[in-house]
Amino acid sequence: MKISRDRILTTHVGSLPRSKAVTDAVFAKEQGQTINQAAYEKTIATAVRDVVTRQAKTGIDIVSDGEMSKISYATYIKDRITGFAGDSARTPPKDLEDFPGFLKRQATSGGTPSYQRPCCIAEIKVKSMKPLETDLENFRMAVTGSEVAEGFMNAASPGVIALFQPNTYYPSHESYLRALSEAMRPEYEGIVAAGFILQIDSPDLGLGRHMMFKDKTDDEYIKLATLHVDVLNDALRNIPPDRMRLHVCWGNYEGPHHHDAPLDMVLPIALRARPQALLFEAANPRHAHEWTVIRDGNIPEDKILVPGVLDSTTNFIEHPQLIAERICRYADLVGRERVIAGTDCGFSTFAGFGNVDEDIVYAKFAAMADGAQIASERLWR
Repeated sequence: MKISRDRILTTHVGSLPRSKAVTDAVFAKEQGQTINQAAYEKTIATAVRDVVTRQAKTGIDIVSDGEMSKISYATYIKDRITGFAGDSARTPPKDLEDFPGFLKRQATSGGTPSYQRPCCIAEIKVKSMKPLETDLENFRMAVTGSEVAEGFMNAASPGVIALFQPNTYYPSHESYLRALSEAMRPEYEGIVAAGFILQIDSPDLGLGRHMMFKDKTDDEYIKLATLHVDVLNDALRNIPPDRMRLHVCWGNYEGPHHHDAPLDMVLPIALRARPQALLFEAANPRHAHEWTVIRDGNIPEDKILVPGVLDSTTNFIEHPQLIAERICRYADLVGRERVIAGTDCGFSTFAGFGNVDEDIVYAKFAAMADGAQIASERLWR
């Protein structure tokens, strides 16, 4: 894993806005429409190439494929592992339940993404490695010859799969998680074997508190979230920690977030995970103050921090000076080599859905690159 040896590196959480052509293509496939497979594959491959080029041009050092082929960061797995079918009931986050008027407005104004969330109804095992192989080849071709430091690829944690795709087959939550873990292990290992950094997306550790665990006590949540990490670690057992990063968030949506579990509750759980780098929200109004938790958190010396210095739910373009301040604050806490500038979450966690205009996403990236340069001049002078 590249680290900030002589300057602050920049990255992001992974998902990026899809074009209309890509969105139309993935939804047509999702809905079982007859598609021209060759045209579909060309559309996705071209989109990956373009998104990597655009990231590089705006100053992103550690790039992703933008998750171009995925309709969402968690439900994509139904095409890769067996056992899923149908749809499941929607359960709103606890914070939105407190404001039913806002929840209704979000639903009726298109503020809530619409797509199927299948249930687990049968045995889970690997269905096909072909979708992953295609993603890896598209990404490999896109980064070849590009001026980027490194590439990472997203994969869903067993816990976040369980969050969005409820279990109706396995006798317990733990047995469901362990089946998911073993079925996802080839994907995790395949990404690293291809030469990319593996990013595990695990919003279940944050968002899960006010969704799947919203009726639990804090102690019950901590026990269950710890189980999620222990099961994840088992799936990652063959991968060196310095080839992995873990993303934790509280839900990439504009909302009250007043039921978010505090970072001082989530952090000890997240630090149990094997990945070396931790990506977490640090820019939005609900979590920006929690740098003090990092200050007081006894962060292990082998961990790399990737705080969000850009809010992924607003079209404000953060000022480079503010971004530099945020970077330097964390560098002062753990050392400049252990900080990479990142984003709170992805900018299009669901195809065709995102609060931030596509062009503004890249303007925010450019501001982050400028802020990282300012921070580097301060930290290495």
